[in-house]
Amino acid sequence: MINVVVSGACGRMGKLLLRAVVEEEGMMVAGAVERTGHPSLGKDAGEVIGSDNKSGIIIADNPEEVMNKGDILVEFNVPGPTMSHLPVAAEKGNAVIIGTTGFSSEDKKEIERFSSKIPVLFSPNMSVGVNALFRTAGEVARLLGSDYDVEIIETHHRLKKDAPSGTAIRLGEIIADARGEKLGDVAVYGRKGMTGEKKPGTIGIHAVRGGTVSGEHTVIFAGDSERLELVHRAESREVFVRGVIKAIRFMSDASPGLYDMQDVLNSPKSEG
Repeated sequence: MINVVVSGACGRMGKLLLRAVVEEEGMMVAGAVERTGHPSLGKDAGEVIGSDNKSGIIIADNPEEVMNKGDILVEFNVPGPTMSHLPVAAEKGNAVIIGTTGFSSEDKKEIERFSSKIPVLFSPNMSVGVNALFRTAGEVARLLGSDYDVEIIETHHRLKKDAPSGTAIRLGEIIADARGEKLGDVAVYGRKGMTGEKKPGTIGIHAVRGGTVSGEHTVIFAGDSERLELVHRAESREVFVRGVIKAIRFMSDASPGLYDMQDVLNSPKSEG
């Protein structure tokens, strides 16, 4: 049995994940964590996800106490709490799956440092389809080279706090790397005013917010007289949850190290 602790348990993704783990054979919810002051603290997790049955798991704000009972901590939170939970997970020997986005470069270095002690899976997007897009975008960038202009457009719901999305940034990193470049050297985030011509080799990244869009990402490779577009549309958050379930299975016996969803997709361990 894989014992899972969900952080950000009362958020949109957290609730879906709680329900999915409860329903998944070979897994159980061992704990549920939320921020101090959250109105659902003290409630049964079953009540939070709308179940008729109590789970016996109480929504708590003390990760140390909760993580004693878990094997894997899953983070769908904001960067501050996620970073504060990492040393606790390292102390308890828990594997960590991070779906949180919006980290600083220093945060990312710290995540990598903790991965030398415990298994850490860090992915800005857990969707299997998006991770196929990551792989495809890199291959297309290698084939087309720098003769094609690249623009990345992402659309999310009005409540998303960070922009551009972690997925859009990761797409930019993959494409820049395929061209032998660093995204920080070639990225252009949005445009306004007399910006002049697009500089060769730059990668435009643009964020759109509105409504209840779960997530849409478009990568445009524009050449002379032709255009290739790669598009992924998430029609519900269930696509992310299915990816997390695969990731949990993969991480259940992983060694310390830094992993991403490409490792999950390449492994038979992710299958139920």
